[in-house]
Amino acid sequence: MLKKISSLILNTGKLPPQRKNLLVEFSKRNSILFNDLLLLDLALHHRSFSNENGVENQRYNNERLEFLGDAVLGMATATYLYESMLEKPEGDLARIKSVVVSESTLAPIAKAIGVSKCLVLGKGEELSGGREKKAILADALEAIIGAYYLDSGYQAAEGLVLRLIVPEIEKVLQNKHHRDYKTLLQEHYQKLHKACPEYVMVKRTGPDHDRTFWISVKLGPVTYGPAKGKSKKEAEQAAAAMAWAEIGGDDK
Repeated sequence: MLKKISSLILNTGKLPPQRKNLLVEFSKRNSILFNDLLLLDLALHHRSFSNENGVENQRYNNERLEFLGDAVLGMATATYLYESMLEKPEGDLARIKSVVVSESTLAPIAKAIGVSKCLVLGKGEELSGGREKKAILADALEAIIGAYYLDSGYQAAEGLVLRLIVPEIEKVLQNKHHRDYKTLLQEHYQKLHKACPEYVMVKRTGPDHDRTFWISVKLGPVTYGPAKGKSKKEAEQAAAAMAWAEIGGDDK
């Protein structure tokens, strides 16, 4: 059944030798052995490439695999948390899961295992530093998980997820993980004032394919920032981190 599904979403050509060798090396290095390398190739194709090159099948990008991989990632992570942390309530499990499946956690994992070197990007995205963008890296990692599920089944995909995610769960438990400053700031401010921080776009610069956003955060009458980022999410996190530091959040 999985093979039938994969055949419906893939072009049936052969990979060029250089591309095939790159994907084989990536697979072996990370112990992700694909039966069908075309699935892995698809998982590493960003939509900017097909958009720019007029690929006949405009769906030859990793967005559908990302959708599937996100579900597999969530299920495998939630199951592990449920079965291994019997003493923790639902709220704690949800908080841990939200951290370890976030873009900020997945992007460094993707970079560490060599995803950036295997991405296929359009020229515009390439020139704007797409190989280093958190969203592209995180999405590609989810797409790889989705592709591995189609290729080798849930058990294999679950094993991959746990190999990558369990160390991140341990970091959360030891408070050594990437901090979600937006959530920290919102929870603290809501507790004190029954209101939410307000994020304000100050400006955005650069061409469409290489934007930089400048965002401030308002806590009542006080404004912190602006802080910058390559996406609105990144800029909001930076502004929240700035505000959190100013109000001495880690001392509270």
